[in-house]
Amino acid sequence: MKPVPLLPLLLALLLPSLSPAYGQAKDEPSLPDLQDAGALGQDLFAQSGSTGMVLVVVRGGQSFFRGYGETAPGSQALPSQDSVLRLCSLTKIFTTDVLFKLSADRTVHLDDPLQKFVPSRIEVPERVHPITLADLAMHTSGLPRELGPMPKGTPHFTFPDHRTRWEWLPKQKLRSVPGTVSLYSNIGFDLLSDALASATHRQYAALLAERTLNPLHMPNTTYFPTSQQCALLLTGVHDQGPCTSTEETAGSSGLYSNAKDMTNWLKYLLRDKSETLPAQDPGAQDVYMQPSQLLRQVGLDHAGLPTGLGLGWIHIQPKEDLRHIVQKTGGGAGFLTYIAINHERDTAIFLAATDGGVPAHQNLFRAANNLLLTIAGLPPIPEPPARPVRKPKAATPRAKKAAGQGAKKAPAKPHKPRKRK
Repeated sequence: MKPVPLLPLLLALLLPSLSPAYGQAKDEPSLPDLQDAGALGQDLFAQSGSTGMVLVVVRGGQSFFRGYGETAPGSQALPSQDSVLRLCSLTKIFTTDVLFKLSADRTVHLDDPLQKFVPSRIEVPERVHPITLADLAMHTSGLPRELGPMPKGTPHFTFPDHRTRWEWLPKQKLRSVPGTVSLYSNIGFDLLSDALASATHRQYAALLAERTLNPLHMPNTTYFPTSQQCALLLTGVHDQGPCTSTEETAGSSGLYSNAKDMTNWLKYLLRDKSETLPAQDPGAQDVYMQPSQLLRQVGLDHAGLPTGLGLGWIHIQPKEDLRHIVQKTGGGAGFLTYIAINHERDTAIFLAATDGGVPAHQNLFRAANNLLLTIAGLPPIPEPPARPVRKPKAATPRAKKAAGQGAKKAPAKPHKPRKRK
């Protein structure tokens, strides 16, 4: 049976009366109790069809955690703050955090060409302009999403390795002029982490730990899970292979973590000065390119229509709208992951959900945006209008004549399944 969505009812109960100009006016915030996030998360989980889910909310220095469902099908154990999660593409905003820090201390520059940091005798392909570090961080390099399909039996987030990607790169023809089209690219972020390692003469995992994870007291965020951590890894209904080292995709998708560590990460992103933790430089989440500057964008609108591109981050809603959100989506190996931030109300959420045996009844990312805004005391983002259905073109007189004469049909071609995007 399809679950009855409670989120619209909860929104109506929790949100204050809103004036038409709410998106522009800076009223005194009227905030719901932070514990209301539990009921909102329960509805989100019920609609998601997931096996298990964790939710972290941070607002004004206060934090909230709740686990939903099961750690594994049939376990009857709730996910806890110690449950281990795959961050998937949320890994990318850790990579750009390091990039921004290295740029701030002038170890690298955002407009440095990738060619400056390559292994010896490697030529990076160009198309009018060279690929820069900023292009890699904003998915505007002209590189494809993936190097290619994983070899059969390869564990998740262990392909391609350093040697494979650098042997592959010089043979590529860029799909667009760098800086003109945003095409989501995982391989681009692995090349970016390689470049940062080259610039600092450090192993990238050690660089990330030194510059970000250790100062934020995030000991459970790693590419090298122990057997004890692997035993705590949430699993869904499908076998996703072994829990193993994922250093090979350190820039794009390999990080493991847990809710405790991600609470510290949210506080860092919110730049809470009351915390003893460091605060992220605001420039790390800035908009560096407007969508209007691009010829097109592909794969960046899972959580909403982009209004700005940052270093790994996507902005949705105009900057002057109180509902402006800075977000990053992730997914793979049986997980969906998401971070969304509303700086206007000093509120951020993190969630991770494992795949389930029933279909989802909503876009988890967009529903999570409304959970964030509700806890921030703001109205939800309206659903985008449905795309109009195209009417079939009328048959031409020649086609009608051919049909009337009983034209022979070409033999049916065998069906080929479409490639998964």
